[in-house]
Amino acid sequence: MAVSEATGTQTPLEVIREIPVVARATGDPQVLGWLVFVVGSTCLGLQLTGYVPAATLGAPLSIIFGATALGLIISAVWAAYLGQTFVAGAFGVFGGFWVSYTMLVLGLQHNWYLVPAAAVTKTVVAFLIAWSVTMFFLTVATIRLPVAYTIDVGLVDLALIVLAIANNNGSTGMTKVGGVIVFLFAALGAYIWLSAADASLGGPGYPLGSPLRS
Repeated sequence: MAVSEATGTQTPLEVIREIPVVARATGDPQVLGWLVFVVGSTCLGLQLTGYVPAATLGAPLSIIFGATALGLIISAVWAAYLGQTFVAGAFGVFGGFWVSYTMLVLGLQHNWYLVPAAAVTKTVVAFLIAWSVTMFFLTVATIRLPVAYTIDVGLVDLALIVLAIANNNGSTGMTKVGGVIVFLFAALGAYIWLSAADASLGGPGYPLGSPLRS
C-alpha cells in the first residue's frame, strides 16, 4: 500500500505480473541419433570382419556404450520431449540393444552371470534371436516411413539372423558376412543422417524413398 500526501489515504500499489510464454520445443533428434548409430555400427563391423581380432570382444565397447548407447538414449528422450512417439521408441529400442550388447560381452568375459563355458554359445545365440525378433517387428512398423528406414532396420534384423547362424555353427565366414551387412546398414544410416542434417540446416534433405504403406 502507498500513502497519498494530499489526502493521507492509502492506495494499492500496481502489481506487475509476469505472464509465462510457452515456447514450442524444436529440433530433430535424428541429427544425433543416426550419427552415433553409425559410429557404433562401423566399429562393430570392423570387429566382425576381422580387422580387430575376434578374441578381443571388448575392443569396440568404449564407442558402443560411451557414444552409441548413450547418444541413442539421449535422442530417445529428446524425441519424447518433442512428442515424436515412434522416433523415441525406435531410438530407445536401439539404445537398449547396444546397452544389452555391452552387458552381454562384459558379463560373459568376467563371468558375472555364472554362465558355464559350455552354455556361452547358446547364450549368445539366444541373445541374437531375441533381438532379431524385436527388430523384425520394428521393421514392420517402419513401412509407413520412407523406405530407407525400412531397409536399414531390415538390414539390422538380417545381420542379427546371420550372426545367430554363424555363432550356432561356429562359422567365421558367416560372421564376416554379418560384418559386411553391418557396414551396409551403417552406410545407409549415414545417408539418412546426411538427409536429416541437411534438413536441419535449412535444406530439403535427401531422397529417402516412398513408404511401402501410405
